[in-house]
Amino acid sequence: MVGARLRKIWNPELFQGTKRYMNYFEGWYYKLVDRLEDHILAVIPGIALGATKEASHAFIQFLNGKTGDYGYFTFSIDDFIPSPKQFEIAIKSNYFSANGLRLDLQSPSKSVRGELRFEQVVPYPRRLLSPGIMGWGSFVPFVECKHGIVSMNHTLQGTLEVDGTRIAFDGGKGYIEKDWGRSFPSSYIWMQSNHFAQENMAFMLSIARIPWLHTTFTGFAAALWYNGRVFTFATYTGAKITQFEKGNKVVRITISDRHFELHIEAIQDRVWELKSPDRGEMTKRVLESLTSTLNLQWYEKTKARGGKRLLVEDQGRNAGLELMDEKNELFQ
Repeated sequence: MVGARLRKIWNPELFQGTKRYMNYFEGWYYKLVDRLEDHILAVIPGIALGATKEASHAFIQFLNGKTGDYGYFTFSIDDFIPSPKQFEIAIKSNYFSANGLRLDLQSPSKSVRGELRFEQVVPYPRRLLSPGIMGWGSFVPFVECKHGIVSMNHTLQGTLEVDGTRIAFDGGKGYIEKDWGRSFPSSYIWMQSNHFAQENMAFMLSIARIPWLHTTFTGFAAALWYNGRVFTFATYTGAKITQFEKGNKVVRITISDRHFELHIEAIQDRVWELKSPDRGEMTKRVLESLTSTLNLQWYEKTKARGGKRLLVEDQGRNAGLELMDEKNELFQ
């Protein structure tokens, strides 16, 4: 029992819960972009366990980020079959792993079928006392929502057929992450892109208002993959957000630690609605764009007082962006 629990903690991509939990959700987020960037899809398999058996189900969400074409497919809890030792999830005849997916989705209004393989997968690195992007927070119980990165970047091979239209993904790019817990945060910002002018580059940032014991605080974690290395900037690493400006469709953020400074400008394009969890039930909504833009400047601090040297300046395309801070709670 202890061994199984430790295996889950040190492998956050695995199913972290059990199907006996109440008020619990877990979901994996697959972003799929074809080589010509004509098609940007999000596929989200997961499980939603409410207060009763009737309020619980497995699900797969499908979103076309260019058109807003959306489908929400539900399944019985018995159809959700996770592997206990490696990241493999079966939901009826659908299959998901870090190396590929297979879809066989059918409803009166939507059909999605096909199989994709993932190559050159870039996992988030495991470090001493830091199994994933949550850092030592991975070991803290009773957190409302935890986050994991499965692959910061990989290439795609294969085809999907959506409502009779065949989409070839050979040579495209993908990204995989996940969330699990009771509910999404009341306020948060999330962004991600792995479509920069520099090929070997990807970026993800999540900022959230986190309830803890009888109080709340704002925490964040960012990961920058560049030329084969992953650089982490997070509350638990001692990094700080030194600038935060948010408008209706734009947010500007500066992150600073002892060695580096990151300037991010995220510009949101058209948003589409997805379902999100509240106490395990998929009753809330998320407004997400898959066609946003991230402007990124990365500086290395120098010994000269206030000095810094520009390492990278680039623009991320096809960016995922959620600006869910309607009450302006993140930095009051």
